[in-house]
Amino acid sequence: FFFQAEDGIRDTSVTGVQTCALPISMNYLHDRGLSKQDILKWKIGYCSEGEFGSRIIIPSFDLDGDLSYFIARTYGDDWRRYMNPKASKDIIFNHLYLDFEQDLTIVEGVFDAIKAGDNSVPLLGSTLTENSKLFKEIVENKTNVYLALDKDAHKKALKILRLLVSYDINVKFVDLQSFSDVGDMSKEEFQMRKDHAVQLDGSNFLMNKIINI
Repeated sequence: FFFQAEDGIRDTSVTGVQTCALPISMNYLHDRGLSKQDILKWKIGYCSEGEFGSRIIIPSFDLDGDLSYFIARTYGDDWRRYMNPKASKDIIFNHLYLDFEQDLTIVEGVFDAIKAGDNSVPLLGSTLTENSKLFKEIVENKTNVYLALDKDAHKKALKILRLLVSYDINVKFVDLQSFSDVGDMSKEEFQMRKDHAVQLDGSNFLMNKIINI
């Protein structure tokens, strides 16, 4: 995993053996627009060998600080971009670091959440249902939500919007405009779009218009 030493980030694999994988994995993260601060904050690591070899590892922690899930994204040539653990996705990704009394940004994937800033949570490619842990936490706390899903997920976005509004949750829709997803944006670009997010309710004409975006 990556770790911060006095002389910078060093390279140690999960076996404790120094490898040459660090420059490749670090270059991948930098190409995705992640900073050293992002890497440390999200505790991003990598595997240089084994089942998850040549993959970036982004862990999730529950309220007790225990590992609840992780994302394994290739930085090599594997056709399988993601190879995640055989575990339920019905979690609240990095619940440990979320405050449901503050505005919450819901995005599609983990790299989107990193770009979206503090108090952002990914759906991990799933949707939001009445039975999901994330939905229950939002309703219980009456959390204000910013919804910023991928451009091609407008039908899913509309379904989630309607569900949240039916429970009297305040929802704002973040229009990504020409970007396909939040991960393609800089943090500054996303914040600008978030600042112009539109408040939606059941009668808002945008609820029906979103499906045509």
